[in-house]
Amino acid sequence: MIKAYAKTDIGKVREVNQDYYYISDSLDEVQLYMLADGMGGYNGGEIASKLAVQTAKNYIENNFKDIEKDKDSIIQLVGSAMEYANMVVYEKSKENAELEGMGTTLEICLIYNNKVFIGHVGDSRVYRIRKEFMRKLTQDHSYVQKLVKDGTITQEEAIHHPQKNMLMKALGCNAFVEPDVMVKGFLKDDILIIASDGLTNLVPQDDIFKMAKQSIEHAPKQLVDKANQNGGYDNITVVIIKNI
Repeated sequence: MIKAYAKTDIGKVREVNQDYYYISDSLDEVQLYMLADGMGGYNGGEIASKLAVQTAKNYIENNFKDIEKDKDSIIQLVGSAMEYANMVVYEKSKENAELEGMGTTLEICLIYNNKVFIGHVGDSRVYRIRKEFMRKLTQDHSYVQKLVKDGTITQEEAIHHPQKNMLMKALGCNAFVEPDVMVKGFLKDDILIIASDGLTNLVPQDDIFKMAKQSIEHAPKQLVDKANQNGGYDNITVVIIKNI
């Protein structure tokens, strides 16, 4: 049995909420949880995030029944859904000069058979809590993450780096995208957290861990409130999922 709670908030500075999320009903055959953080002037980011989530959701739901339910087939399905969503957002951005350059991050968590199949593009994040340990499952596709990986700067320096928001990879900005797709165990009592950078930039990982452990039902609102207290300079979205 899977329980999920989510909250999105415009924050204290932005005029539009460009984040968008989707959570499955607990009775749906395909257990699907998604989050997108859009970018682009005018209302481009808002359009990109919603379009990416809805396109990927429809793609997975339409094709899930026709695939073998083995690990490789589901990984391929999630990857194809990301690539298809990328194409749809990219085509849309070409239709209208005001939407040029729009794009979005996209996180997909498809839960099946005590496993989570994750698709990832951008700098939104997926974490898993197991017992007393929280682990980041995704690698940010950001310039700053590349600097950390290359050993140019430390993880601590990355937190306040001026080019923190610069993405190396996003969905819908180019005709093709190569998403990260992976599978991880999702056992009884495990908790998944999907969050936009409006949360992870403003709330320390320890606080995210503590609040999610305490109550998955109340944590989304508490985390959003905390991010707003700490400045709220971006849209904030968090989805929390527990294998009960």
